[in-house]
Amino acid sequence: MFAPVAHRQLVLFPAPARDLERGRIFGFPAPPDPVMGAFLDAFVLDYAEKHGWSLTATKIVRRGLAVALGLQDTPGAPLRATDILELQQVGTNTLRLLEVCDAAGLLEDDREPAVDKWFSAAIAGLPEQMRHELGRWYVVMTHGSMTPPRSKPRSEQTIRLYLRWSLPALNAWAAAGHTTLREISTDDVREVLPGSGNPRATMGQGLRCLFRVLKAHRVIFFNPIGSIRTGTHETRQPMPLPASALREAINSTDPARAAVTAIVAFQGLRSGQVRKLQLTDIHDGRLHVDQRVIPLAQPVRDRLAAWLAYREKRWPKTTNPHLFISRRTALDYSPVGIAWINTSMGMTVQEIREDRILHELHANGGDIRRLCDMFGLSIPGAARYSAILTHPDLRNH
Repeated sequence: MFAPVAHRQLVLFPAPARDLERGRIFGFPAPPDPVMGAFLDAFVLDYAEKHGWSLTATKIVRRGLAVALGLQDTPGAPLRATDILELQQVGTNTLRLLEVCDAAGLLEDDREPAVDKWFSAAIAGLPEQMRHELGRWYVVMTHGSMTPPRSKPRSEQTIRLYLRWSLPALNAWAAAGHTTLREISTDDVREVLPGSGNPRATMGQGLRCLFRVLKAHRVIFFNPIGSIRTGTHETRQPMPLPASALREAINSTDPARAAVTAIVAFQGLRSGQVRKLQLTDIHDGRLHVDQRVIPLAQPVRDRLAAWLAYREKRWPKTTNPHLFISRRTALDYSPVGIAWINTSMGMTVQEIREDRILHELHANGGDIRRLCDMFGLSIPGAARYSAILTHPDLRNH
């Protein structure tokens, strides 16, 4: 086991971005710490064997690792993620290199989170004081608050949505000459709010979150949207898919497409459930998911068997425990992304799930309790489907 040094070599002045093309031509310096170099090289070989990497993939990572070590300012220190990402210029697979260094405990992740960059860019055109106030809101939303009023961190997606919904109002107030959110009155809010529908509801939800957090933490002293009704989101009516589209996907010659579509179409799983399915979740003809045991229909069993045979032939050395894997995830332990699932099927998981729920609804005559038990729906969620039981498109489907 290698123990990295605890110090960092200071530099006299920050150097400009390295021109690695010159190193490609004339060669890179050798790693200044041979002990660290030998440790990481042996670690890469062992890691590659365990994860079923090809000889070419292993060679690229070993070469990239040697370059990264040779360019270190502090020999023996953990490798910085930003330095590793620069190696894309010389054809190194930086994602795998980051993965290896992290697994070896020799990665210093100094990257700025993407959401931080996005937030800074989104509010860049606002007045300085307003940016400062929004920064306080962002800190509370991102990290939560351990002091009263206490709150939990919110997800990156939630933060992005609330700010996007609020930005039209913030930009309008800035254009009108306001420099701080403390100046905003109830009349100012009414002037920027759309008249009705989802635009009004979403902007209202974003501004309500913004002003509530700032008032709770005494950044502002008055919540100007507190007494204004903005309505709720208008829900979209779920409708069935064309039978021909589902039939084509389920009977596809692509094992991944047929298996994923079949398990969603017959079992009505959510995208998150499909992504997280493990090989051990399916045995004895049954699916074990979210503490439920679901018998699998024969068409699903057949397509899963075909997929597993293809999976074994295509990636015989993979150690990824997930049921569905891709060319990228076969080399690690991560699940496939939602984009891979939707692209494989040629339609979204939600569309197929809604189609399955509507079929069950039609078959059981509108039994909401059964929908809740079978698909994990809430009572209001199930009621949304039962409300269209008599829709002509559903009757004729």
